[in-house]
Amino acid sequence: MARLSEWGIAYDLYTHKPVFTVKEADTVKDQLTPCLDTRNLYLRNKKKQNFLVTVSNETEVDLKKLADHLNAGRFSFGSADRLMEFLGVTPGSVTPFALINDPDHHVTPIWDAAMFDHDKAGYHPLLNSMTLVVETACLHDFAKQTGHSPIIMDFTTL
Repeated sequence: MARLSEWGIAYDLYTHKPVFTVKEADTVKDQLTPCLDTRNLYLRNKKKQNFLVTVSNETEVDLKKLADHLNAGRFSFGSADRLMEFLGVTPGSVTPFALINDPDHHVTPIWDAAMFDHDKAGYHPLLNSMTLVVETACLHDFAKQTGHSPIIMDFTTL
């Protein structure tokens, strides 16, 4: 959060009980400023490439179609050990902000274009007991600061 402030990325911080699933997150969303609810998928393929997919909760993600679109082979969910190794977070705390822990750019971020149709969205700040509500446009600034080049995708076209 100090780094976000340093980079001029404004946020509202909310502390709540730890949430590990979208269903659990629904139980705390009334505590937040109205914003888009999001989820994150940490994926890996047989080539040992890592992907972090961040989408609106309403966005359907067909992993086979996504892998085909990216010519990535078959996706599987990355293990907890790899998640910690490459993004420095535990399951349930996955967030686009974890890219700050990937200085060597081992992880390719894939962002749902639909997120940017909303003014604000909520993401964990590396812990699932908190949510940061930020302007969605700020994600681009964050990616630039971390040196990542996210793939912005329209998942409705897959």
